[in-house]
Amino acid sequence: MVPPGEPAGADEPRNIRDTPGGGPTVLRIMLGQQLRGLRERAGVTREAAGDRIRGSHAKISRLENGRTGFKERDVGDLLTLYGVDDPDERDALLGLARRANTPGWWHRYSDLLPGWFETYVGLEQAATQIRTYEPQFVPGLLQTEAMVRHVTALGHVSMPDDEVERRVELRLRRQEILDRDDAPTLWAVLDEAALRRLTGGPAVMREQLDHLIDASEHRGVVVQMVPFHLGGHAGAGGPFSILRFPRESAVPDVVYLEQLTSALYLDKRADVDDYLATMELLCVQALAPDATRDALRALRAELG
Repeated sequence: MVPPGEPAGADEPRNIRDTPGGGPTVLRIMLGQQLRGLRERAGVTREAAGDRIRGSHAKISRLENGRTGFKERDVGDLLTLYGVDDPDERDALLGLARRANTPGWWHRYSDLLPGWFETYVGLEQAATQIRTYEPQFVPGLLQTEAMVRHVTALGHVSMPDDEVERRVELRLRRQEILDRDDAPTLWAVLDEAALRRLTGGPAVMREQLDHLIDASEHRGVVVQMVPFHLGGHAGAGGPFSILRFPRESAVPDVVYLEQLTSALYLDKRADVDDYLATMELLCVQALAPDATRDALRALRAELG
């Protein structure tokens, strides 16, 4: 089994075939890691690999990092260059290339999704654990429809109503992962400010608090609140999410940092470990899940 963050090798084609789908984003990452491992074993440079597929070393880098789609012909040419002659191994890798090019359900919203966020949606669909810290808003996966609509309108003041509705539909569709049989664990840490700010008004916030209370009682969802009286805390640097994946997929854990017009994806082991340590400290500093539910009920009572 390949540890997260390390490329899978050519001696593990069975992992490719047996690993569940998870969408094209993760499949591209898996295939890219396999191809990188094969190239390095064969002692082939990125420049030489690029020449073979009529591209550049930059294209090989994008392919190996899962940042672009694969042409099946290119994968076949690279396998030949890397000395992969076993029919079963070639079939497994070429099959993975075909699956990686199959659009995910979110492709129908591609006109709304910037490329940097489309990657996140794909990763979110395949994650087994999502841990997130939010100081301003309730995390999107836990927002009510009314909250989703209000938050969407905040960021797109002049947007036509039909486009707002499609964005609302997209976020609600993303939330369906929590109802799957293989739903990821969602562990959300929220600053008290995100729960006291009357986003959308009292009625919207009352419904949102009720929803958080209900969600926190379901298996697989953990909600913790960082109270004001704590003062400074480990999450002072801003919001972040950590997505973790099945070990057998060989997809590295990822830290997601969203900005106004772009996002950062950190998958180096040292970076992920730093954020995991910060998240663990936040969870220790925050109210425990049961105490958080009591705090949510108290906040709900204040709103009448």
